[in-house]
Amino acid sequence: MNYRRDIDGLRAVAVLPVVLFHFGVSAIPGGFTGVDIFFVISGYLISGSLLDDLERGQFSIGRFYWRRARRILPALTFVILLASIAAWFILLPSDLHEYSQSVIAASTFWSNIYFWKTTNYFSIDAELRPLLHTWSLSVEEQYYIFAPILVYLIYRYAAKRWLTILLPIAIGSFALAVMATTLAPTAGFYLLPTRIWELALGAMLMLRKPPALASRPLTELIGLAGFGLIAFGFLTISESDPFPGYNALFPCIGTALLIYAGQPHADRPMPVATRVLQLTPLVWVGLISYSLYLVHWPINSFVHYLSLKAIGVPTIMAMTVASVALATFSWKYVEQPFRQKRAFTAPLPIFAFSATAIALLCAAGVAGTLGKGFPQRFPDFSTERVLVGDWRNGVCFNEGANRIEDWNLADCTRTHGFATNVLLWGDSFAAHYVSGLEANAEKIQANVIQYTYAGCPPNLSYFSYARPACTRFNERALSIIREANIQAVILSGRWTDYQARGFDGLQKTVDRLRDMGVKVYVIGQSPEFIADVQKIAFFARREHVANTSWPMAMDPDINKQVLPFVKGATFIDPLAYLCDAAGCSYADAGTKQFLYFDYGHFSSAGATLAISKYWPSFAASNKVAKAK
Repeated sequence: MNYRRDIDGLRAVAVLPVVLFHFGVSAIPGGFTGVDIFFVISGYLISGSLLDDLERGQFSIGRFYWRRARRILPALTFVILLASIAAWFILLPSDLHEYSQSVIAASTFWSNIYFWKTTNYFSIDAELRPLLHTWSLSVEEQYYIFAPILVYLIYRYAAKRWLTILLPIAIGSFALAVMATTLAPTAGFYLLPTRIWELALGAMLMLRKPPALASRPLTELIGLAGFGLIAFGFLTISESDPFPGYNALFPCIGTALLIYAGQPHADRPMPVATRVLQLTPLVWVGLISYSLYLVHWPINSFVHYLSLKAIGVPTIMAMTVASVALATFSWKYVEQPFRQKRAFTAPLPIFAFSATAIALLCAAGVAGTLGKGFPQRFPDFSTERVLVGDWRNGVCFNEGANRIEDWNLADCTRTHGFATNVLLWGDSFAAHYVSGLEANAEKIQANVIQYTYAGCPPNLSYFSYARPACTRFNERALSIIREANIQAVILSGRWTDYQARGFDGLQKTVDRLRDMGVKVYVIGQSPEFIADVQKIAFFARREHVANTSWPMAMDPDINKQVLPFVKGATFIDPLAYLCDAAGCSYADAGTKQFLYFDYGHFSSAGATLAISKYWPSFAASNKVAKAK
């Protein structure tokens, strides 16, 4: 394969928006789509490398992985080592414990699966996980398990019918990605099956090259269209939009068009788009793009961990400079030596280095995991026992391991002695109110019945492969409403989790409940912080911060987004009662009791306070019932 400067420039176009998006630059809300550009580029280049080997009669799985190890492992090992040193001094015990597990996952290339199970890429605490960005490396490396074999088989036994084999795979993967945006969005984001089509797009562009265009105007138009599609993705897609699915077409098709437009042609000059991509600054950033991608996220993560709040422009500028400087060092002194022909870059030394590096990183990860994050590093930090109250886990709060039929009315009626029956229906952000019900029973004046399921919003249209029983759980709520003579229903959930899917199903649920003749209340999103409030308190004490107010780490307009989808219901916005312009209190200013037991679920004290401030009262309904 001939070297193409424009592809290095395209790498720069991919990595810079990713870095700026991660650093919190709101002008590029779709910066994360730069990863999709990388996937297409990788599919293109790796397929070209394999095809070269096949046509020269040099194809070898060992040779392929030798090149991959030289390209990927040195810089990755370097960054994980640096991050681990920083983690030892910065991360509190529980976080070092989690970090240690991620070291094992990242060094063995299954971190996409690990983070799928533990972290939403767009969650408020994602920035506190220093190796989260390695998920994309794992996707690529998992793709490389079967890609060389498939390319070989098609070349050798299928008469090079590339599209006949690859196109159905790509279409199937894309269809799966589209379905996953509504059925399993977190899995769809992280896992290989929904990303194969992006890599395959680049592969098909290389293996079944479309004819080169002799028409200058058409080539210029294709190049401009490529830039336009990529820019559209960067500027209009946001983390609240379904992704990858249809939205990933913009960066992926745009990348394919730019690669196509940049193909050398003897009868025409390079199009403007290609000349732009070949500009020296872009090419230079493209050369360091792998190291820049690796180093920027841990820097971002540790800065956020030490501040636990939004960072300002000077800090963003400092992080950018530090990332570029460290990436340049990594590229020059780590990446480049391993790419050159030297004694230590021969196959045997490289495989020995790879095995040793992976083994040592895994050993360090196991040590951190077994050592529970080595709490002796922070003798002044201790987690207090925060009173949570009884959610009646397994019966009234189903965590996914219990039968839905185990729920029963008697055990889950949390307040008694009133004429009105009210159903509290939702996920853990509904359950976290129950510990404050008894103290506020006289204010509420209703028999509150708890019906809650972890990760399952009160939405009759909701389906998730992660919680397949959720649909049946929600449908059963309608039967309970009829059988238990429910007069009012309170819907509550962690609405930030469902932003990407939209809230249409919530309106349909409200309409269904109103058709049943019940009064409907919807409680909006309550405060969420970037980390466990006990960590926030620890760092606040270190900085001698006297008050207990802290900025939220979620979209402050989330409840405004929910509001249009609850027509016919009474909507309650907790943020109006619990927060002000400066932030939200994480502890009672007088008693110093924590109002939350983690990043956002109420403790007993917090639930009692929240209910006293904004929960609906049914006193009037009880007076009417008594009069009758």
